[in-house]
Amino acid sequence: MYEHISVLLNESIKALDIKPSGIYVDMTCGGGGHSSEILKRLTTGHLYSFDQDSYALNRSKDRLSQISNNFTLIKSNFRYIKEKLNELGINKVDGILYDLGVSSFQLDMKERGFSYNEDAPLDMRMNEDANLTAEIVVNSYKYEDLVRILYRYGDEINAKKIASAICKAREIKPIKTTLELVSIIKSALPQKVLKQKGHPAKLTFQALRIEVNDELKALEESLNDALTLLNVNGVIAVITFQPEEDKIVKHIFKKASIVNLPEKLPIANIKDAPFALDRKVILPSEEELNSNHRAHSARLRVLRRIYEGD
Repeated sequence: MYEHISVLLNESIKALDIKPSGIYVDMTCGGGGHSSEILKRLTTGHLYSFDQDSYALNRSKDRLSQISNNFTLIKSNFRYIKEKLNELGINKVDGILYDLGVSSFQLDMKERGFSYNEDAPLDMRMNEDANLTAEIVVNSYKYEDLVRILYRYGDEINAKKIASAICKAREIKPIKTTLELVSIIKSALPQKVLKQKGHPAKLTFQALRIEVNDELKALEESLNDALTLLNVNGVIAVITFQPEEDKIVKHIFKKASIVNLPEKLPIANIKDAPFALDRKVILPSEEELNSNHRAHSARLRVLRRIYEGD
């Protein structure tokens, strides 16, 4: 059985400040770690958990059912938060949690193609019904597009070398598997890079996964809709694992928590922004870093609605 260890679990649950009668949304149900802790704290309240991965939802259903029946699982990309909740008659909620990135069991299930340590088809789809796969990206995207993806989504400084090697290799034969791609990436990198700590394919695989699942655009759309769903005193908590997604969260949260003043507006008419941002970014404890290596890049940002308004 594949396991998923939730990152920043205690910190995110504390940030949500869960009311027993509240309505809460876990946007990334995964293995159900965060969802189960939310559900334990509800009495008459209800939890809505999103995931586009069927395996994740089946695992979570079994886990959550042992706690209570006050939950609803929603198989959907979280970019459709507003649409899916409205369909269920939910227009306002008390807390929303995002735990971004790939689940541990997705990495551990080699057949999903997320891991650079196991040989498998180049897939990387979080939603197994989606059309775009990593194989399609690697074999059909133009050189310039591969470079853009690797730079933006992976912060890969050797993007041009890797993209060039991919394009040359696929002229000979299509790139089908994860370890084929790893071999191509290694062939493109100088020895001084290969000797550095960390796997040389990590950033490329991260970039491809984000492209395949349109993660950054989905996050931006979802967060903007999430703001409109939050009750007064409601909280949005977001755990990020890489700079581009953290940049999106930081920008949206900052924009929501400041007042843009029209010219010549009398000072007496100025209201505070409807949201308040926790200025301190929450990082994993030393204890968590020592026990879970996947927590090392995690950052938790928290936003609270303080009154109704735009």
